[in-house]
Amino acid sequence: MTDQPTFSELLDTLSPIPDGTASNEIWRMTITDNWLQGRTTYGGLSAAICLASVEKSFLNLPPLRSAQINFIGPVAGEISIKLNLMRQGRSVTYISAEMNGEKGLATHAIFCFGQSRDSKLNTCFTSRPKGVPSVSESTDFFDSEFAPAFARNYDCKLAQGGHPISGSEHNEHYMWVRHKDKNATNMPALLGIADMPPPAVLPMFTEFAPISSMTWMLNIISEDISTDDGWWLMKSAAEHASNGYSSQDMHIWNSRGDHIITARQSVAVFY
Repeated sequence: MTDQPTFSELLDTLSPIPDGTASNEIWRMTITDNWLQGRTTYGGLSAAICLASVEKSFLNLPPLRSAQINFIGPVAGEISIKLNLMRQGRSVTYISAEMNGEKGLATHAIFCFGQSRDSKLNTCFTSRPKGVPSVSESTDFFDSEFAPAFARNYDCKLAQGGHPISGSEHNEHYMWVRHKDKNATNMPALLGIADMPPPAVLPMFTEFAPISSMTWMLNIISEDISTDDGWWLMKSAAEHASNGYSSQDMHIWNSRGDHIITARQSVAVFY
């Protein structure tokens, strides 16, 4: 592995630590500097590492239906991930993952996996908005001056909304995003890219100020997570911002317009 590993190369370095009670319950790896967001690891990568550890320990899980992620503290360098099977029912399984670094607990994730079943309901009520520019019609999202290290692992185009730290009046943004790593096509990779859009209030800033995700909840509403040429259309919309915190709504569609993920996020704002 190079000192600038791709997403797939980095996740391939996960290795188990026997804990004396059950094999593969604890995993470890080292997060490299090219995946940092300021002084901590990019949140989407932290969530993806937790999920990848779960998938390596618990085989033949049903599809992932939901994830609840708490970003508790900064983390970088050497980490460990401890897993816990919370409940395994006939159709639904809950598994938690705790990522720890040298300063203790950094990320806590709960994943909900559920078997498919027949249902009289099969309708998507949230269609992809019409008129959103295509990838070729969109502009580069990041100015190199404001791009964090981890962002260099992605292609990112702004379809509608404002650029970071531009004093924009927009609270709603549409972006086309894909992994530069062509091998990043599985569910951890989708989770790893789903947090790529920065908080929706960032374009409103007129100068740099810290901003940090606190909680993130996702529902995965499609079992088909394929897309054309790696591109995903992502929407982030700030619903409220005051007292140093912001709440935002998020959606992801594949390149064909299929709705794949709905999400919500709570963000700490130091602006």
